[in-house]
Amino acid sequence: MTKLNIKMAKEIELLRLVTVGSVDDGKSTLIGRLLVDTKGAFEDQLLAVRKKKGTTHIASASEIDLAMLTDGLSAEREQGITIDVAYRYFATPKRKFIMADCPGHEQYTRNMVTGASTAHAAIILIDARNGVLAQTKRHTHILGLLNIPHLIVAVNKMDMVGHDQAIFEKIRLDMQEYCAKQGINDLICLPMSALDGDMVAIRGNKMDWYTGDTLLETLETLSALGDIDSKPFRLPVQLVNRPQTADLPDYRGFMGTIASGTVKVGDAVVAVPSGNSSTVKEIVTFDGNLEEAFAPQSITLTLNDEIDVSRGDMLTHVGDKALDSKELTANVCWIGDEPLTERKKYLLKHTTNTVKAMVASIDFRRDIHTLNKDESDELAMNEIGQITFKLMKPLHYDSYADNRFTGSFILIDTFTNNTVGAGMIV
Repeated sequence: MTKLNIKMAKEIELLRLVTVGSVDDGKSTLIGRLLVDTKGAFEDQLLAVRKKKGTTHIASASEIDLAMLTDGLSAEREQGITIDVAYRYFATPKRKFIMADCPGHEQYTRNMVTGASTAHAAIILIDARNGVLAQTKRHTHILGLLNIPHLIVAVNKMDMVGHDQAIFEKIRLDMQEYCAKQGINDLICLPMSALDGDMVAIRGNKMDWYTGDTLLETLETLSALGDIDSKPFRLPVQLVNRPQTADLPDYRGFMGTIASGTVKVGDAVVAVPSGNSSTVKEIVTFDGNLEEAFAPQSITLTLNDEIDVSRGDMLTHVGDKALDSKELTANVCWIGDEPLTERKKYLLKHTTNTVKAMVASIDFRRDIHTLNKDESDELAMNEIGQITFKLMKPLHYDSYADNRFTGSFILIDTFTNNTVGAGMIV
């Protein structure tokens, strides 16, 4: 690891999380427990959700309605459900966390996709009394499509089933079997009681048969960046910087966030779609020039030659270009009110580039429960299917399995300008 990588590793201690689960699995209680046990809630927040009114001081977590601590909307508090994605922040001495609290209801699947799209890890909550439900499979399948690096199955409410190891093992085997069908092998399963706090931040003494780490210990040791800097170099150009001042009359810098890989001064790079190449002259950042940069840094590159590069283009290493096509196939999570149908046209936004796209075919619709591929002539809201698109001009991309950033896109309705779909290129 270079000195730059070591410096960044010390600075970037942030893990993005998403929590999913069916209604009444205890998701809000778990997040409330994490906030309380990591001192992530303020005293006035705790007093506002105290069980016994009139209390002026909170002595322990047992005096707090943990679920009420996280339900922000009045409708959520009234119905006891999560509707919108909410982001919670907490920290330990080892790491900082941003947790997306996603809805459990099927009609809010699109909210769940939004919250999970940038996560490094996901907590799938399961009520030990109910086992693996249809909505559990739905969430797990979506997380698998989104290629979330780490999946944690938290079997909650073990206190309600007498901390029975056999019940936990049955759920663990069911989840492993379902995940294996779609190629998910990195699965961590652990038992816990969010209400009592056992196996969340502390071990407790009621499940000694489980020898693994607590949930918080597990979260502290997961890799946040993965192997993104070892993938091919990709820099979607967001802006061409030409200040044209007296000091910089001919300056031309290409600004953007590195999607993957690393780049060094002197590297040979090529711009797509033009195919023109040059070498890196400078790597400019707010904190000064660098000899080397890597994902996910935001940088400005200057080149030794004047080549044609515009917003929406992509800079890559010579000989390591992205795929190039006017047709692509992708798994699409449909979140629009109007169904997706063949021959319909949309705007497809990929990194910093937007192209016109037409639905060439609906290859199949995925049955979430069986993972079967069903024939269909449309995708309705919250449904998932494989779609082939024809594009107005070539797009430069990677498969989603190879690169989450250059392998993903959103679909925009041309009339309303609403985002109606999220795609993962196969």
